[in-house]
Amino acid sequence: MPNAKQFLQASDLAFEPEDDWAKLPPGWSFPDVAGVAVDKSDNVYALNRSEHPVCVFDKEGTFLRSFGEGFLSQGVHGIHYGVDDFVYCIDYSHHAIHRFTPEGKLVWTLGEQGKPAPKWSGKPFNMPTHIAVSPRTGDLFVTDGYGNCRVHRYAADGRHIVSWGQPGCEPGEFQAPHNVVVDADENVFVADRENNRVQVFDGRGRVQAIWHDIYRPDGMCMDNAGLIYIGELLGQVGLEDCPTLGHRIGVYTKDGKRLARLGDPNLGDGPGQFIAPHGLATDSRGNLYVGEVSFGMKGRFEDPPRTYRNFRRLRRLR
Repeated sequence: MPNAKQFLQASDLAFEPEDDWAKLPPGWSFPDVAGVAVDKSDNVYALNRSEHPVCVFDKEGTFLRSFGEGFLSQGVHGIHYGVDDFVYCIDYSHHAIHRFTPEGKLVWTLGEQGKPAPKWSGKPFNMPTHIAVSPRTGDLFVTDGYGNCRVHRYAADGRHIVSWGQPGCEPGEFQAPHNVVVDADENVFVADRENNRVQVFDGRGRVQAIWHDIYRPDGMCMDNAGLIYIGELLGQVGLEDCPTLGHRIGVYTKDGKRLARLGDPNLGDGPGQFIAPHGLATDSRGNLYVGEVSFGMKGRFEDPPRTYRNFRRLRRLR
């Protein structure tokens, strides 16, 4: 296991794990944290598959508030804080994307909640997975997702602009597009999970690059320096303990060069380990926040079922 005080040291990067950074109210828990977002004040939003769907913390890890109770399902999947200062929650079991104020007031919903489009039809939405707001135009990019193999682009007012993708493994096709990041030049980075790759598009869906050899890319975010962090999900049944597959976080340049890998080759919830990193976000200081779905991927199958650590901060040292 790597030294807990020097969790990652590569390419001028170094992090220290702070596993108990988030201070939940007494009796609350994180069974699975599917997504993480950070706002312009470095407040952190943890999307939690529990009766308290969105838990908000300040930069010191002090609990501020929660929202989404009684509205968001326990099938929440992704969360994003946009340059428009709204919080977007992807509720894949309800086939909808919800826009909230940072205080938790619902502004509008994209999609018909509880009414999926026909599976594999290409029409929005069937179990969408994530959303990103373009820092260039304010447009919305949605990965859609488990029951579709598409990316949809919308204007900020919800007007549909363009969609691309279909089931398959050729360039521009997807198997479970799972996450999306959009940079200031409106390059669109899509985690094409079951094809073990990231595809890079322009804002109209034209393929610019394909990054191969990324095992089940899942969580994804970009920091202020333009580095992209990619979580690799736990291996499939029979491969859970393979030390070269999954349960780590890769650090990449925007041209697809991998600088480092974060995490012990052996899965677990120790200081230097991951099981199922599913949601990633960074703050203005370069700290990395990691949400995991370890119960859904592993713990619920154990006898008796076990809850693992599912949310932590990695404090940037340099």
